[in-house]
Amino acid sequence: MKTIKIISIHILGWLLVLGYFYGGHLIDGTTFRQSAFSISMNFIQVIEFYICYAWVYPRFLKRNKLPQLIGGILFTMAVFTSLRYLIEEILYRKWFGFHNYDDGVTAWNYISDNIYWSLAFIVVPAAAYGIEQSFKSEQANRKLKEEVVKAELSFLKSQINPHFLYNTLNYVYSLAIPVSDQLANAVLRLSDLMRYTLNDSPDGKVSLSKELEYLESYVALFKMRFEPKFYVDFITEGIADQKIASLVLIPFVENAFKHGVVNDETQPVRIKLKVQSKRLSFEVSNKISHAQKDHSSGVGMVNIHRRLELIYPERHELLISNNGNTYKSTLILNL
Repeated sequence: MKTIKIISIHILGWLLVLGYFYGGHLIDGTTFRQSAFSISMNFIQVIEFYICYAWVYPRFLKRNKLPQLIGGILFTMAVFTSLRYLIEEILYRKWFGFHNYDDGVTAWNYISDNIYWSLAFIVVPAAAYGIEQSFKSEQANRKLKEEVVKAELSFLKSQINPHFLYNTLNYVYSLAIPVSDQLANAVLRLSDLMRYTLNDSPDGKVSLSKELEYLESYVALFKMRFEPKFYVDFITEGIADQKIASLVLIPFVENAFKHGVVNDETQPVRIKLKVQSKRLSFEVSNKISHAQKDHSSGVGMVNIHRRLELIYPERHELLISNNGNTYKSTLILNL
């Protein structure tokens, strides 16, 4: 929901509420004293509403932080009570010569009474925030369904040519064997990469060891292209029977090879994959090449950002650093 639309709805809502209150005052012929207390009460209630709506509920309600949520509500009640005392018991007495509560009222009675009056505008913003989040969730679900349909259609279309290409590569491999072992090996590596991208699983997850084999085949294929001056440090640790979304790691390696320097022995491309408990850390760093290698738009990195948001919502962290000489990406996943 757009910000302008939300603001318009809030303004309209307050106009209706305040119009109802003060319309009744005009009809009943309310005195200045009564109107003054109504104005102060409504002013403080508006402040209370937006403390809850804009700060307490967005920060603590959706993240299930019950102690902080209770603390935020108590803070809001304290603000309500303090402001009411300041305006009605101090400022009104000074400006107009009257105040709201009797002089003999105890502090406990004053606080308990204001807790009662503040409750309504603790509940109302909760309802408003909940309705707004429901609309946002509905819009997000609708958009996600549309993206799923588009992705499925795109995937089905992409299956035709890749299968043909994979079968053709196998034929080329058989022809290349008597000609050149290096050529045959390159075709075989490319065929393995193609086969892996065509494999699918019901939940979209694959074995981490299989994903690692894909990365190794990709690196090996590049090594054939650039050897003997091809320098990559590839380190793995803690690989077992973990599962991971397929092809979620390769864009970082592709990016390093495309925009980095692979022929500098003093500063090789460094790839480190480490798994500890359910936490996966994947680091790729490279020396930045200032030569223009191609004019691609970086669709792979944009795609991986979106995939991470969809597959690992609030379960991933992506850190990018660039000091002008070295580019480093660090992906952390909670498997």
